[in-house]
Amino acid sequence: MSYLPHATDKANKCVMLAGLMQMTKATTVARLRQLSAKQMRLLVRATALLGLASAAVSLLPFRIAIRFGSVRLGRQTGSIEDCVWAVGAAARRIPSRAMCIEKGLALQRMLRSCGIDAKLHYGARHHPETGDLEAHVWVTVKGKPIIGGTEAADFAPISIYP
Repeated sequence: MSYLPHATDKANKCVMLAGLMQMTKATTVARLRQLSAKQMRLLVRATALLGLASAAVSLLPFRIAIRFGSVRLGRQTGSIEDCVWAVGAAARRIPSRAMCIEKGLALQRMLRSCGIDAKLHYGARHHPETGDLEAHVWVTVKGKPIIGGTEAADFAPISIYP
């Protein structure tokens, strides 16, 4: 990033912003190159599943979309930690903001396809200050929250999807 002493403040901001964007892209590419083949496959898979989960939530009735992650237990390889990392990393990099329902559905599907019996929990609450009705999704394995668990304590469970 360079500062141009004779340029306007607006021009300098543009130059600095362009330099920052190039550094961010370069950093992202450098980080991607450091991933192992297994991590890259998990990241690609998580990105695709987040996109599919988002489409399901947007286009399908809730009773159908919520079952996106409810697949039979599979035989693919992967650990809970790897799957959580992949969904989190993919969610931070997709253009749209991934909501808890999309991350939960994608993670549940990944874990179940790896033979891990993940359960998707759906809960609701009235916001303490505004009174608005809010919903939240979290995923558990053997009763332990894997994603979305910190916020889950404030929500009344409505349904659990195996």
